[in-house]
Amino acid sequence: MKDTALRIADFKDSIFGVISRLARENNAVNLGQGFPDFDGPEWLKEVAFRKMQEGHNQYAPFQGIVGLRQEVSNYYKKFYSLNYNPESEITITVGATEAIYVVITALINPGDEVIVLEPFYDSYVASIKMAGGIPVPVTMHAPDFTIDRQELEKAITPKTKLLILNNPHNPTGKVWAKEELLDVASIAQKHDLYLMSDEVYEFLLFDGAKHIPTATLDGMLERTITVSSAGKTFGLTGWKIGWICANEKVTRACRLVHQYVTFAVSTPMQEAVAEGLTKLSDYLPGFVSLYKGKRDLFYTEMKNLGFEFAIPKGTYFMMVPISKKTDLKDVDYAMKLIQERKVATVPPSAFYLKSTEGEKYLRFCFAKKDETLRAAAKNLQGL
Repeated sequence: MKDTALRIADFKDSIFGVISRLARENNAVNLGQGFPDFDGPEWLKEVAFRKMQEGHNQYAPFQGIVGLRQEVSNYYKKFYSLNYNPESEITITVGATEAIYVVITALINPGDEVIVLEPFYDSYVASIKMAGGIPVPVTMHAPDFTIDRQELEKAITPKTKLLILNNPHNPTGKVWAKEELLDVASIAQKHDLYLMSDEVYEFLLFDGAKHIPTATLDGMLERTITVSSAGKTFGLTGWKIGWICANEKVTRACRLVHQYVTFAVSTPMQEAVAEGLTKLSDYLPGFVSLYKGKRDLFYTEMKNLGFEFAIPKGTYFMMVPISKKTDLKDVDYAMKLIQERKVATVPPSAFYLKSTEGEKYLRFCFAKKDETLRAAAKNLQGL
């Protein structure tokens, strides 16, 4: 038998899948993979069931049902004063992960370079490599996870075509300040780059933090491709409903890829999310309050265990420094905690290509039942 494709020769199993498997094998409390261990709102599940009963069960239009594209357009206008044409500038995808793959495949030629700000969501690099592109890392430096403008400028060459930004940021919980975004935006404009803005945690903000979509910055609407999804917002990650918002030219390219990857997205779930988006204003205060309570609970538990770090302002992740607890690197310490303390976390060095800063941290997900968080804290006592 001939070998499989060289483009995936250096691929490994996703760290998220590996950690979840080890958590099951060791009967560990899983604070690794980023999904809630409780369900999203009952009213939205009831909407989905009703949509199935009403007969919305066949293929949807490949670009997404009209109603959902319209409601995505509506909320961008209502919350951010952004005007996206639902017919020509919004595409529905199988979650944000497919959206990321589609955008990169639509834009990147073999040999093109893509700036990734590390630590990064691991599918960025995989998608770049599958497109034949070259990922170029620029480090967000701990403990505040800021970028150095000069370092970013140095990483850009005539081959650079795309810069990827994640805000609010997984895995650090950072919410980018406007001044930081303006810095990145000015560089993208100076070097005529596309910018893919992954904003799936756009509504998970705490302590008065504000989400600023990159596309709202002066001069950035045309060159920004915004990716988001309903999975994080409604706590229903298994529904896998995401979207891409971009100018008409880029949208056309993305749709050409999307139609040959998945063609269509789950019809009843699209119908349900479309209805759910109409209720965002009423839903979001309770949603944010729920996760803020979990963040505060787990942060207090971690502080009581002797961990010292700044409380995250967004997402449902905490990057927790471990150097005061161990001389081990993140991977070895994560394995130790799974096996000996029955707590699963994600070693963030998997999210770096250049820097070794990730070896000094573990990523914890606090999107869990309160009893799950307390059980994890109890298992970690005496570290």
